[in-house]
Amino acid sequence: MAESTAPTTAETSEDVEGDPFSRMDPEMARAPQPAYRAMRAAMRVVPMDGSVILGGRAEVDEALRNHAVYSSNMSAVDLQNVRPLIPLQIDPPEHKQYRRILDPIFAPKKMAAMEGAVTDLVNDLIDRFEDRQGINFATEFSTLFPTQVFLVLFGLPVAELPTFMTMKDGIIRPHHVTSTAFRSPESVTYQKATADSVYAYFEEVLDRRQQDPQDDLLSQFLVTEIDGRRLTRHEVLDICFLLLIAGLDTVTATLDCMFAYLAGHPDQRRQICEDPSVIPAALEELLRWETPVMGIVRSAVTDGEIAGCPVAKGDQVVALLGSANTDEADVEDADVVRFDRTVNRHLAFGGGVHRCLGSHLARLELRVALREWHRRIPDYSIADGVQLVYTGGIRSIEDFPMVLSAPPGAR
Repeated sequence: MAESTAPTTAETSEDVEGDPFSRMDPEMARAPQPAYRAMRAAMRVVPMDGSVILGGRAEVDEALRNHAVYSSNMSAVDLQNVRPLIPLQIDPPEHKQYRRILDPIFAPKKMAAMEGAVTDLVNDLIDRFEDRQGINFATEFSTLFPTQVFLVLFGLPVAELPTFMTMKDGIIRPHHVTSTAFRSPESVTYQKATADSVYAYFEEVLDRRQQDPQDDLLSQFLVTEIDGRRLTRHEVLDICFLLLIAGLDTVTATLDCMFAYLAGHPDQRRQICEDPSVIPAALEELLRWETPVMGIVRSAVTDGEIAGCPVAKGDQVVALLGSANTDEADVEDADVVRFDRTVNRHLAFGGGVHRCLGSHLARLELRVALREWHRRIPDYSIADGVQLVYTGGIRSIEDFPMVLSAPPGAR
């Protein structure tokens, strides 16, 4: 999915540099579209001390596509990584070199070859609970599924799943794991220790693959060449670090958002059940409407201007993907969720040269999940009296009580 989270509102520059979502109303994280609309109506570009918030599609496009001014380098987001994550935190022209070798690995045809394995993973998870009346969708499906796909892709045993969950949460939300404030000394220390553990983990696995290559992505990285030379060990580690954080949490959040929406809109859910051919279009529309990664950050490397608003060198430029995807100036019927939408230029996977490397894999995972789930469990709902709580930034749901109703023997 898209690269990183970003603030939507902040009262001081300290908020932007600290937790950008610390003052977000929980209702906005649950349903941000009205807030996006209100922001665009008032100011499509919001200047603040040390940052600029972008809400319109044209303005967001400018920040994502003008990489000469708005960089995706390490100053945009600090995850306690010791080197730039490849290719996310590498700007052109070097960025193109890495994409040239990585894009074919994640090309549609390569990802299509994984469909059988991904389908089996979905069904194996559903097997565990299809006869029950209810589950916690977050802990029993949306969190487990993307991690299992990642393990298959990397040729790692499923027994490693808890390790990957720990690493992912320690990098993305260390303050939550430590029950402290965002960027507190405790959370930063924990995040740094987790980052170190990510490097150490992949160092060990790569050592084993060096001695005993397998038919997996890690072994492929070790023999991949760029401009006539093999990737260095550091380059491979920096690619693995990025894939870990980008491939797990965002897909989980997307599943949470999509299934929460469909649980509350039975007519559209029935469309998927009765005519699975609508799934590809439904997937794109739900990505547009829900936009689980609310925004991404760029760092201005020189003075610039967006829609007449000055941007100073060093400013954080916050591109609200969710607002751009619901911009009525760009999208017809922007506030209507339509599964028959034929043109859908959404930015849920970002845009410009840094557009999500794994978008084809994410689409495969989401499409298969929607297809297999609704084939086997066509009726489900949010448990009575439950108000789902979404995390800010990346809109995941940690506690998702779901009531199931499915015909016996659906598989």
